[in-house]
Amino acid sequence: MRWIRAHLVAIAGLLVLSYMLLPNIVVIVFSFNKPKGNYNYEWQRFSLDAWTNPCGTPGICDALGLSLRVGFIATLVSTILGTMVAFAIGRYRFRGRSSTNLLIFLPMATPEVVMGSSLLTLFIAMGIAPGTVTILIAHILFCLSFVVVTVKARIASLDPRLEQAAADLFANPFQAFIRVTLPLVAPGIAAGALLAFSLSFDDYIITNFNASPSSVTFPMFVWGASQRGTPVQINVIGTVMFLAALLLVATGQLISNRRAKTAA
Repeated sequence: MRWIRAHLVAIAGLLVLSYMLLPNIVVIVFSFNKPKGNYNYEWQRFSLDAWTNPCGTPGICDALGLSLRVGFIATLVSTILGTMVAFAIGRYRFRGRSSTNLLIFLPMATPEVVMGSSLLTLFIAMGIAPGTVTILIAHILFCLSFVVVTVKARIASLDPRLEQAAADLFANPFQAFIRVTLPLVAPGIAAGALLAFSLSFDDYIITNFNASPSSVTFPMFVWGASQRGTPVQINVIGTVMFLAALLLVATGQLISNRRAKTAA
């Protein structure tokens, strides 16, 4: 009992982490399944067929490619714009600053059904046909708020004396920003970019409102496939995405630990 009390927080953390990762483990396990029918819900026998032919289901790789393209472009644009907005809000005082903060928060608080239908109404009123362009605009819109909030939190934690020290060492504002401010804000920018890509790649509701029949993203493909069957290739792609994200986070943590040891 003493050992349990001493390690109660660690035990609780491991239990919560196991509960959170359980669906991912199921996805990984069932990516090696060979179902008898169309539905990959019950384990039948081990097979590598889906891994050797991940594009075996018609349309799945086209949908994945569209989601990746939209995700990368939406992440790039929303990260650049969001970082600039975060610096403007976090560093400067101007008229309408409070209102801007409220407007930035609104897309995060608005239900996706409302946002998706509102954007569809806007695009129709402007004469823009639903398709890849409307999906991209919608993704940039709702990813922007998350990037601003993430980067602004990082900016708020910076010590302004570091930039003052750079100025004392004869650095001009641009040099101080590139060599001092930007490296310190970089983890927040990277976190905002990863969050934006995850939200863009995973979104279904807003995308479904603003997509055309020819612009099917991966979440839309998964939803459509679930009506008539669930190909094992879906689990394969999900496993690859999960492992890639895990590798990216582990690499970032390793680099951060090495920098901390070097600084010490």
